[in-house]
Amino acid sequence: MKQYGKVAVMMGGRSSEREVSLMSGQGVLGALQSRGVDAHAFDPSEKPLAALQAEGFERVFIALHGPFGEDGTLQGALETMGIPYTGCGVMASAIGMDKWRSKLLWQGAGLPIPGFVLLTADSDFAAIEAELGLPLFVKPATEGSSIGVTKVKAPGELAAAFAEARRYDPLVIAERYIGGGEYTCAVIGERALPTIKIEPATEFYDYQAKYFRDDTVYRCPSDLSKEAEDEMRRLALVGFNVLGGTGWGRVDFLVDDAGKPYLLEVNTAPGMTSHSLVPMAARAEGMSYEDLCLAILDMAHVG
Repeated sequence: MKQYGKVAVMMGGRSSEREVSLMSGQGVLGALQSRGVDAHAFDPSEKPLAALQAEGFERVFIALHGPFGEDGTLQGALETMGIPYTGCGVMASAIGMDKWRSKLLWQGAGLPIPGFVLLTADSDFAAIEAELGLPLFVKPATEGSSIGVTKVKAPGELAAAFAEARRYDPLVIAERYIGGGEYTCAVIGERALPTIKIEPATEFYDYQAKYFRDDTVYRCPSDLSKEAEDEMRRLALVGFNVLGGTGWGRVDFLVDDAGKPYLLEVNTAPGMTSHSLVPMAARAEGMSYEDLCLAILDMAHVG
């Protein structure tokens, strides 16, 4: 297809989410090729980015997850080379990868978020357990796919959870538990797709539940009323735009027992595997996986 030229599907990489990225990338690659796009796999852990220019690539579909792919570093390199790429730009990618700074921006914009505390080795863990209440979640601030996340359920467990998260990231946050349900809302261009309710069989929506288990229940359309659905879609667009999001992404939410939604985090290069949520939401609107990939590719940009 001439309008796209030679397309690199960027997958793999060297983050802890490499395995998931390869699954996403292979799905995208097959979809684009099935529609006649001159698409090729490109793993930046196996060849230098300079090969993009040397091999004549004209556009990049980013299917990398985590650091060195979703955090603005790759986006900046592609802008320097003048090669259009899918998804968010440098700033939104960098901020979106950082859960702590995302929360600070959303908080500053007056958007609803769960209570949180930035943890350090000097934190008063007992006081933070009391402040946020139990259970609570501990997360590396710049990892994805629930890697390094611990649910702290008993007093005195926060220190060990902090140590586990520090294995992945020097920046660690503790977050209040919101127990009324987990939802997600995909953003494509200027519109929000139908929300999805996530009901994991595991204690929370962890790495295995996200990518490998078949007992996680996804409800799309979700169980929200029309008013609640419209509000969550509105918040997804506002939250995405506050961080400078462009192209496509996904905003995750928690809902409390009273039905109030809280923005949890944003994904600026969401998964595109067989278990992934953006393709599921697109299907609910009658958009095939192949059409979704083309729509994302259409929005490729430089800066």
